[in-house]
Amino acid sequence: MARLSRTASPDKPRTGTARATSCGGVVIAQIDGQPQACLGLRRREDDGISWVLPKGTPATGETTEQTALREVTEETGLEVRIVAPIGSIEYFFTQQGQRIHKTVHFFLMEPTGGSLSRHDHEFEEVRWLPLAKASARLTFPTERQVLDQARALVGDPTAPAAG
Repeated sequence: MARLSRTASPDKPRTGTARATSCGGVVIAQIDGQPQACLGLRRREDDGISWVLPKGTPATGETTEQTALREVTEETGLEVRIVAPIGSIEYFFTQQGQRIHKTVHFFLMEPTGGSLSRHDHEFEEVRWLPLAKASARLTFPTERQVLDQARALVGDPTAPAAG
């Protein structure tokens, strides 16, 4: 998958920009006879709420896959397994006056156990949504593209065509 960017600022100088990495997953399961994706709701002080895919920061010595599995389990309460890599996205944001260039690696996952009721404090709410509704609900366009790629991987006939 090509890297996707939330900002269209390739000409901006990168001097003083810190780098950050996260890893996460698109968890898809058959629920009530249809494929559904697991999304989380985060409240933000500065911009209201965000519906996002579960992801987080690697611990020392963790592989990308280990981080993705741990973070998805912590944030959603689900035990999961990796089905396939999806790819990564990149974006820039500012935190405490520092510009940060973040790369997030995503994997297609399926639940093997657990419960949404066990999600951690990072999400206010965790919810299963039919794939098309989940795509529409996601706050960030790059995460919608990641979900759409996962939909194509699982053979969702309603997935947007790759472009």
